[in-house]
Amino acid sequence: MQDCDVLVSGGGVAGLVAAAAFGAAGHSVICVDPAPPVTDEAAEGSDLRSTAFLNPSIPVLDAAGLWERLAPHATPLQVMRIIDAGGSQPQARLTRDFDAAEISDQPFGWNLPNWLLKREISARIACQQNIRFLPGTGTAGLLARDSEALVTLTDGSRIRARLVVGADGRNSPVRQALGIGTRTIRYGQKALAFAVTHTRPHNNVSTEIHRSGGPFTLVPLPDRDGRHSSAVVWIERGPETARLRALPREEFETELNRRSAGILGHLTQATRLTEWPIISQIADSFTGPRTALIAEAAHVVPPIGAQGLNMSLADLKALIDISGDRPGASAGLDSYNRRRRPEALARLIGIDALNRTSMISARPLRDLRAAALGSLYAAAPVRKLLMRAGLGVH
Repeated sequence: MQDCDVLVSGGGVAGLVAAAAFGAAGHSVICVDPAPPVTDEAAEGSDLRSTAFLNPSIPVLDAAGLWERLAPHATPLQVMRIIDAGGSQPQARLTRDFDAAEISDQPFGWNLPNWLLKREISARIACQQNIRFLPGTGTAGLLARDSEALVTLTDGSRIRARLVVGADGRNSPVRQALGIGTRTIRYGQKALAFAVTHTRPHNNVSTEIHRSGGPFTLVPLPDRDGRHSSAVVWIERGPETARLRALPREEFETELNRRSAGILGHLTQATRLTEWPIISQIADSFTGPRTALIAEAAHVVPPIGAQGLNMSLADLKALIDISGDRPGASAGLDSYNRRRRPEALARLIGIDALNRTSMISARPLRDLRAAALGSLYAAAPVRKLLMRAGLGVH
């Protein structure tokens, strides 16, 4: 039987950040995940998505000792651009820019590839003597009591922890072991994630293009082999995603350039395609005895407005602030659940509405969507309110 203050179940980006953060706060930490992190873009199984860390997340990364490692690789996001291309042709007919300079002297955030995040965070964890990372080992069982949590790992070993942090994804073994249910919304959508190069510079502008089926998002990345580069998240209904994936590369690039409305010039696919289903989901509770759920174990939202991982880091900050030197105490966990679940639910409802709007296929409704975007943007106080709400600040 091994003992630790905090066991983090899940070695994705959120779980690794949680391990680093609790370690930096002085706790002894064990982090487990069934699969070793893939830290090379070209390797099989690498995560080709990217993460935009919004401004409120940077202090969390800084306190964990991570931001100094990540900042040299990060691309600033100065402008969030929304384009409506819902007319008869896939062309930009309405463009609205939300510029961070209107509300701050800092960019909205910074974007990094997920595979690189795993590389850098894993390297940081390896330098922290009070953290043990056990890739290739997962959570097999959990007995959570008021006094302690006993975790059985897939290699048969057992861990006694004061707090278990479930950061183990939308099908969380920790959540299932606690018997916590979920409410799930399925849209019939899937997302393609990959990187592209393009002929025009992105100028640190992140762009969402709305037509039908879901948003098409271009997020700035550093130059790739001397060429301008962006990360793409292309959401469509499942049958359309399957059709696109089956196309020969040349035909796929033709469709890719049609859907991008030509805003960055010619796009060239630079990595393989990865795919995942789009859902909204929220756990009925974010806590159990000696246990807290964060990230996709607690909530899943469509990738709109860079909300997903930033919600996860808000979970983590609240949990660390509440835990203090007594991680897993029932009063702290109750406070965490009361504080975070309503906030996550409110954001889920808002993002669900935005996603449904982006899926609209009927032309009259697309015209109405464009008119609504134009009128919301026109009022400066409303525009600034929307930007602050997106950042999670008041």
